[in-house]
Amino acid sequence: MRIFALNGTRPLGQEIAANAGITLAAHEERDFEDGEHKARPLVSVRGEDVFVIHALNGNRDGSVNDKLLKLLFFIAACRENGASRVTAVVPYLAYARKDRQTKARDPLTTRYVAEIFEAVGTDQFVAFDVHNIAAFQNAFRCRTIHLSAKGMLASRIAQKTPEGPVAIFSPDSGGVKRAQLLKEAYERLSGKAALFGLLEKRRSRGIVSGELFAGEVENATVFIVDDMISTGGTMLRAAEACRQRGAKAVYAVVTHGLFGKGAEAALAHPAIEKTIVTDSVAPFPLERDLLQSSVEVIASAPLFAEAIRRLSDGGSISVLLGDDE
Repeated sequence: MRIFALNGTRPLGQEIAANAGITLAAHEERDFEDGEHKARPLVSVRGEDVFVIHALNGNRDGSVNDKLLKLLFFIAACRENGASRVTAVVPYLAYARKDRQTKARDPLTTRYVAEIFEAVGTDQFVAFDVHNIAAFQNAFRCRTIHLSAKGMLASRIAQKTPEGPVAIFSPDSGGVKRAQLLKEAYERLSGKAALFGLLEKRRSRGIVSGELFAGEVENATVFIVDDMISTGGTMLRAAEACRQRGAKAVYAVVTHGLFGKGAEAALAHPAIEKTIVTDSVAPFPLERDLLQSSVEVIASAPLFAEAIRRLSDGGSISVLLGDDE
């Protein structure tokens, strides 16, 4: 087995490899003056079971498009040089937001991304809390493995709520299923019942509307759940609505902390106690003081390492997929 982690995801890759009990395989990446780049393994991959780790969020190490192309080219190079199987391990999958046509002539970027991964010879694709699981699984024709953060998030919620009512809340109707599954995971883990709620949200041409609030949050500790946080506007809108209805405390709970422009204001806002994220896209583009005061980070490496071990050994991975027991 060979595990590679491309630049921009190397710290997480090192943690995953360490948890799997092996060392990252050596590779080279080179950027050319005109913006082109190349990446290649520096060890033989002939006959090897290869896992390539790369999160596809834009950061200082490259744009989304640069990182996507680098991963595709590296997978193709491994196949070109005799790898017996290549698995893409993608902690954050870019272009997953647009998975259906809601306006005339909309693109279906989830499907397009799947097609190009298959075109370069990807045998398996491991993803982590994608935007829409059904769209992800239907888009790919190669084997897909969708890992869920709900177990680790439910554990953190249980640690924060030894007493009093707990509410699991979706900031929009599209995230209801995600919030329901986390609610069920928390209830199994803690043995306590949780409240549930949601806020209506409609977005058109960048304008958000919708005022319907469903659920009871008075005197409860509320955990607003989403797959990602970028500017934080959706989270802050839901947090303020919960506070107005008597919530005792409000936490944002997300898998991917993208933290785009404007996120600082939402993170520092008193309506949100803390924002809990995994390290799927670390390092985060935030000032250190704000990160330490407003964000709690949960390690995802043990989950990825266990998935890689089981996939390499041909073992069962059903317990890692977030399915209902």
